[in-house]
Amino acid sequence: MKKILVGAIGAVALSLSAPASAADLAARPYVKAPPPAIAAVYDWSGFYIGINGGGGSAHKCWDFVDSTGLVTGVPGSLVGEGCHNATGGTVGGQIGYRWQTGQWVFGFEGQGNWANFNGDNTSAVFLADRNRSRIDSFGLITGQIGYAWNNVLFYVKGGGAVVGDKYDIFDIPTGVLVASARETRWGGTVGAGLEVGFAPNWSVGVEYDHIFLGNRTLGFTTPGGIAAGSDRISQNVDMGLVRLNYRWGGPMIAKY
Repeated sequence: MKKILVGAIGAVALSLSAPASAADLAARPYVKAPPPAIAAVYDWSGFYIGINGGGGSAHKCWDFVDSTGLVTGVPGSLVGEGCHNATGGTVGGQIGYRWQTGQWVFGFEGQGNWANFNGDNTSAVFLADRNRSRIDSFGLITGQIGYAWNNVLFYVKGGGAVVGDKYDIFDIPTGVLVASARETRWGGTVGAGLEVGFAPNWSVGVEYDHIFLGNRTLGFTTPGGIAAGSDRISQNVDMGLVRLNYRWGGPMIAKY
């Protein structure tokens, strides 16, 4: 009985001392909450300059202008000589400016390219002649509207275009140049592209462009400068380009 009483007294004493011991412990230190996560947002605003390269095809149709009526009996009528695709490569550069508001991106751009789009066909009117076309340069002046998902930008573009053309007529049996003509033709263009920013100021993308150039009547001359008749030539161009741009202004910004 005595042992039971002593044990009970000890248990009560231990329970009374526990809160006091807990009170003597040091208070838990205050830990500051971590800052909110910061997501990097790519800003497309600023001037940019770049290079491009790719390939294209120009669809061209030639119609002989029968000014005297010798072929058709009707002076001034047109006679189809046939069509061909002038295909080849191109390389050039572009410079422009973009500004971003929200996820919308607006801009304007000037582009100039060297090209080597060649093609030919045998004339359906003059069977001994081969008509050859070549585009050796072109330029685009366009506006852009795009939509950005951080560092990915999809855009459409449209504006004016100018193309440098050369046309030659060769005698098939001998390969001798019979007549030629040159022109600088203006038209319109539309296109679309997808661009990805892979560094704060660098982006790479792909672009498709279509150039509308309509019809134009050209006078041909022989190598000696003698007039050699006229053809109405229609043409449209399709191109695919890979582009690399460097941008300055509008660096990466932080968004909470």
